Amino acid sequence: MLEITGTFIDEISHDIPHQNWGKKEWEKDFQLMKKMGIDTVIMIRCGYKKWLTYPSNVLAANGAFTPPQDLIQLFLDLSLKHNFSFYLGLYDSGEYWWEAGDFQKEIDINRQVIDEVWKMYGQHPAFSGWYLCQEVSRKMKGAIHLYCQLGDHCKQISNNLPTMISPYIDGTKAILSSKSALTRSESITLLDHEKEWNEILSEISSFVDIVAFQDGHVPLDQLKDYLLINKSLMDQYEITCWSNIESFDRDMPIKFFPIKWEKLLLKLLAARAANIQKGITFEFSHFMSPQSAYQQAGHLFNRYIEYMQNASL
Repeated sequence: MLEITGTFIDEISHDIPHQNWGKKEWEKDFQLMKKMGIDTVIMIRCGYKKWLTYPSNVLAANGAFTPPQDLIQLFLDLSLKHNFSFYLGLYDSGEYWWEAGDFQKEIDINRQVIDEVWKMYGQHPAFSGWYLCQEVSRKMKGAIHLYCQLGDHCKQISNNLPTMISPYIDGTKAILSSKSALTRSESITLLDHEKEWNEILSEISSFVDIVAFQDGHVPLDQLKDYLLINKSLMDQYEITCWSNIESFDRDMPIKFFPIKWEKLLLKLLAARAANIQKGITFEFSHFMSPQSAYQQAGHLFNRYIEYMQNASL
């Protein structure tokens, strides 16, 4: 059975409720992560629009708010304490690339952020890699250039620490969280998905080391076929293939609740069938942690632990 050994941390909480945790709650959550077998945490973004996880002079100069706590430092220290690898997510303007299509402006501000966070945190022993947080599903204009430029800058400044992306599949459930619909009629075909990602990976493979496709945008009975294509393409370009096994439910009319255990299990089985190298999730603290604001998350944690214990017998 493929285990979940990594998780994103979504402290900015763009479209899920903020849990208002402090050091005590985060310490407890890292303990619970370790109990589940997690060894890798990926901070999904160091900033989103005006909201930040660290005191950034670069982003404050662009109108962002200075946070009351340095969460990057906290997460690095907790990662070191619990022997986790920590990946730092870049800045998402939520504007330049997504709304205006100005990928170069997104690149320019992130170059400054990369320089700043490396100077502030780069010598921390838990700092293990980078996450390029601008998520795409297809050969979106400017996206390849962004991944190449930012991936290269991260690797150059950090002596080649690994870089990671987590794209999504343009399936029937690829719906913006702000929309009320749960599905749409359009969906990329397996053939087109393979063709487009073959083109993307051929250009970014020197600058991106890990690709972890989100697994929640296609029906469960089609998931394995897409994962097999993903794994085959990553092997072709010698890119590490992880799976972002979403622990929230995209099928519910209220966005977003912890996923039904049976669905999570089916996704784990699909990833195992595709011989995926590592399972990570979005994301433990809201959707699998026993101290989550959602009571169902703790039950999901218990079902997962029970299953893995029985599977090892």
